[in-house]
Amino acid sequence: MTGPTVRRTRASRPTRRTAALLGGLLVPALVLAGCSLTDDDPQAGAPTPPGSSGTAGATASPELGGTVTLVTHDSFALSDGLLEKFTEETGVEVEVVQPGDAGALVNQLVLTKDAPLGDLVFGIDNAFASRALTEGVVEPYRSQGDAAADALGFAVEGDTDGALTAVDFGDVCLNVDDAWFAKHDVEPPTTLDDLTKPAYKDLLVVPNAVTSSPGFAFLLATVGAKGDAWPQYWDELVDNGLKVADGWSDAYFTDFSGGGGNGPRPIVLSYASSPPATVPDGADEPTTSALLDTCFRQVEYAGVLTGARNPAGARALLDYLLSYEVQVDIPGSMYMYPVASEVVLPAGWTLWAPLAEHPFEVAPAEIASKRDVWLSTWSQTVIG
Repeated sequence: MTGPTVRRTRASRPTRRTAALLGGLLVPALVLAGCSLTDDDPQAGAPTPPGSSGTAGATASPELGGTVTLVTHDSFALSDGLLEKFTEETGVEVEVVQPGDAGALVNQLVLTKDAPLGDLVFGIDNAFASRALTEGVVEPYRSQGDAAADALGFAVEGDTDGALTAVDFGDVCLNVDDAWFAKHDVEPPTTLDDLTKPAYKDLLVVPNAVTSSPGFAFLLATVGAKGDAWPQYWDELVDNGLKVADGWSDAYFTDFSGGGGNGPRPIVLSYASSPPATVPDGADEPTTSALLDTCFRQVEYAGVLTGARNPAGARALLDYLLSYEVQVDIPGSMYMYPVASEVVLPAGWTLWAPLAEHPFEVAPAEIASKRDVWLSTWSQTVIG
């Protein structure tokens, strides 16, 4: 097992959401992610409200300084220069530690809570938020960032002290390779039930629910859709040739036939925001699409770690994550929706990355009480 990645951020690196953009396969997505959000496009990005510096709460103060260590998942990425700008404005250096996927992230925080890995965590999602709160790995802080009021709309149920602050959100959904289905003259599936039909045998790949946060989100989608009968549904998926990959990257880039991959399977678990990244060079529409009747909404939170060595720096960095300039960057850098309601999304998102109107839901309290049992049952049912 490899240790956590530690870096002082100087440039964004490929992640599960951005690798498609940076792999040279999907040039128009760079246009989507970049040009639509630059200062050259007055119709895109976020308006700066009167009196806002754009980095509210992140300006220098006598108590700020030193290094703040951001503990996050392996998909964290911001555009070049953003964290450096934070350092210029506050005098606080940023070190990034990435122990792995969001699920591994929370586990690491719990295991190290008496000697925390850093000062601020970003990337705890709503499937694991209750565990982080119960274990006390984050401490209360009410952000002063530009989008703080919007973030309150995503507050974790029961988090009355505000230990976790929402930063972005997105829908975890099945994606299909439309080109594959057109080539083979097969209608793409539209629902979860379709996936158990003979027409879709050996076509689906999903990441492991135990080791992948999107994988667990899809397990929750099936819990929301099937209730107590969800294990029987997974039995049917297994019988219909389901493949389980170790993580999202393996599923999308190795097993999936679309999105620049050359795998054999045309149905994969990804995000509703993934299709804009599959517009071929010179084309005007993506080659993949999301199945919006198969989604579970994922919210990502940040929080000041209990026992942080630089709590003032952690609070300032959290505020910076809610600044408009970071919120505007999130769609292009992490392919998630920012919580800031004023941010104007890239034009392609309206056409090809809409959110699900009715994502499947599972109550946070039920996730907290049954997470371990569900994962154990899923592992026995699917992995054996």
